[in-house]
Amino acid sequence: MPHLVAASLLAADFGNLQGEIEMVNASQADWFHVDIMDGNFVPNFSIGTPVIQAIRKHARKPLDVHLMVIKPERYIHHFHDLGADILTVHTEATVHLNRVVNQIRELGMKAGVSLNPHTPVNTLESIITEVDLVLIMSVNPGFGGQKFIPSSLDKIRRLNQMRKSTGAGFLIEVDGGVDEQNACPLIEAGVDILVAGNTIFSSPVPTQTIINLKNCMSRAQQA
Repeated sequence: MPHLVAASLLAADFGNLQGEIEMVNASQADWFHVDIMDGNFVPNFSIGTPVIQAIRKHARKPLDVHLMVIKPERYIHHFHDLGADILTVHTEATVHLNRVVNQIRELGMKAGVSLNPHTPVNTLESIITEVDLVLIMSVNPGFGGQKFIPSSLDKIRRLNQMRKSTGAGFLIEVDGGVDEQNACPLIEAGVDILVAGNTIFSSPVPTQTIINLKNCMSRAQQA
């Protein structure tokens, strides 16, 4: 499958949220990425239910919801009802990861697991064949606009090797400091989904920036 771009709404202009959503709808971006923070698992809060309802009302592309919350099992049904298509939880945030993944998939959503920068990929060995997506955080989660952690590339390569050796079918997603300079190396390392926030929404021409990310993917695939 072609590689995807997920526009991270955390970096959008919330004073013009509908306009930002319509821009992404009309662009070559594939998904909306929605970060949910509880001020506990990460030192920040983000959007709540009314905003997600507004996003769902106007979004014409899948909602890729990333829960940065303690005990995410408490909210699985809630985000299903809000319209999440993909629901990702942190392996560090729950002691019942297998159960959570199964609950997500039983509700018809794609199930993702995310790893903080300090968490090694081998912590996923027991569940790697049961998930639809693995999200590698290439910054410490909680705030947008951070610089990409270079060691994330080696981590992605190790995860890609695990995928090949196990025959697992999960997608690899990366979030944090993704821009036009590191997009191609990330794709070459094995990434399937680029999450881009500030790179898109701070661009003078966001739709062209999205095209550039997509074109980078095409060059990497042809190399």
